[in-house]
Amino acid sequence: MDGDGVPGEQRPLLGPSQRSRGRVVQGRRRAACTAVLLAEMLERAAFFAISSNLVLYLNSFNFNWDGEQATRAALVFLGASYLLSPIGGWLADVYLGRYATIITSLFLYLVTSCLLPITAFYDGRKAFCGEMPSSIIQPGCPTEDCQRESPSPYCAPTMYGGLLLLALGISSVKANLTSFGADQVMDLGRDATRCFFNWFYWSINLGAVLSLFLVAFIQQNISFLVGYIIPVACVGLALSVFLCAGPIFITKPPTGSQVSSMLKLAFRKCCPQCCLCLVRPSQDELPGRLSFWSTSHHEDVTNFRVLVRILPVMLTLVPYWMVYFQMQSTYVLQGLHLQIPHIFQTHSDNSSNSSSKLSQDSSSYRFPEAWLLLANVVVVLILVPLKDRVLDPFLQRRKLLPSLLQKMALGMFFGFTSVIAAGVLETKRLQYIHRNETVTQRIGQDVYFAAPMYIWWQIPQYLLIGISEIFASIPGLEFAYSEAPRSMQGAIMGIFYFLSGVGSILGSGLVALLSLPEGGWLHCPMDYGNINNCRMDFYFFLLAGIQAATALLFLWIANRYERSAPTPVGRPEKEGS
Repeated sequence: MDGDGVPGEQRPLLGPSQRSRGRVVQGRRRAACTAVLLAEMLERAAFFAISSNLVLYLNSFNFNWDGEQATRAALVFLGASYLLSPIGGWLADVYLGRYATIITSLFLYLVTSCLLPITAFYDGRKAFCGEMPSSIIQPGCPTEDCQRESPSPYCAPTMYGGLLLLALGISSVKANLTSFGADQVMDLGRDATRCFFNWFYWSINLGAVLSLFLVAFIQQNISFLVGYIIPVACVGLALSVFLCAGPIFITKPPTGSQVSSMLKLAFRKCCPQCCLCLVRPSQDELPGRLSFWSTSHHEDVTNFRVLVRILPVMLTLVPYWMVYFQMQSTYVLQGLHLQIPHIFQTHSDNSSNSSSKLSQDSSSYRFPEAWLLLANVVVVLILVPLKDRVLDPFLQRRKLLPSLLQKMALGMFFGFTSVIAAGVLETKRLQYIHRNETVTQRIGQDVYFAAPMYIWWQIPQYLLIGISEIFASIPGLEFAYSEAPRSMQGAIMGIFYFLSGVGSILGSGLVALLSLPEGGWLHCPMDYGNINNCRMDFYFFLLAGIQAATALLFLWIANRYERSAPTPVGRPEKEGS
């Protein structure tokens, strides 16, 4: 982050005391940025450790939730961790400031994350949830007439309440940590800010890689108790880092929020007569201060118009988020019902009977299903620098660089192909199941009846969703930041995260709708945890249809948006203009 100055510029001579003071300031900034990046890496490691195997945890012997129940809970948790982001941003803007909000959020994060290791052992579950009704995972019914009553999820109120409070802490950290880190280097220039964001993005992925490699393996093959103690320790370390680094941070007081102004303007548009009755002149609207109020009101109106113009673009991204969050929910559930190979085998057993295979399972470890999420992380880590340093400059020199909105449409296409690949794979998997060609495999203490297709067949759908993230999610963030007025950048970024959470919640709602007993594609109570009598392939194809329809709508909205813009969105202006 050291700048060498502008070539040819005469730099003023600094005395020894000034140079020493400058080095001290830069050292403090580096220490502050390092603390922020370390806290972000630890927080992301904790988040992925919690979310990557949440479906497996709720579907395991600890709770015995059905597959669709575990999937729905995971989607609600993921959605809420984005959906609640505006609350943390508003709290920091109006009352606490970013530093105090991050400390408070990390403390809530730490306390609520303890629920998972506590419920991972019998006495803890009994204390919070009472006695667990006995149920075991069984194969599907032999005939179509066989019906079994689907049990209600054990410990559902406690788990949903704890997960929502945990999501509130996660979302508040997410809403404030990025901008708080940028505050530490903002006055050092654009290069310093860009450098910080590059390292911030990589710290996120480094946390994900460390978490998925280590914690996912422990949770699936050794113990959920140990596997969920690790994220608690990570959050505790992140909180300690922030508390210890407090004296070197640049902190800013709360400056207020424009949310109330936007709500008042929207209310006036919808019900102007009500406003005449309810709104009373304030001190700022007295005749002596009319000029100031008029300027502020004009700015609010301008910002409101920008928001109305940007909002349709971000709304049409919601179905993409419905597809994106399948990566940590239904994709995981599908992977549990594909053949998962052994790793670190202690002996080989060529016997083909079921009891021998289960005995072999107990003496070896299986490939962690959550490791397939690494395909998404690795493709992002590789392609982002390649795209930034090679592909984009190449296209820009030939004046073929697509706009941000065109990149987002391309990301929707890759999301569409990912869920289509998942649907085709599920259709093929069910063909094996219906022919009674199954493999009995033990994961932890649970038995799954899988198709004789290796889990590697899921790699294409994970790679495609990773490519879609590069073209839809990253340009979406850039669009929200670059198109927003400076005074509303925080609010519009909050809306962007909020709508991504809406996508996950809608995905959960769709799972609940398709799980209704009257012909629901995902209603299969006879499976008791397995999904072999469900039609999850229809669910994937339905998501693909929704994504395709909204992509066409997005193209129409994007075309109108770009035609009304002075320069194409996301394209650099010509030199000299």
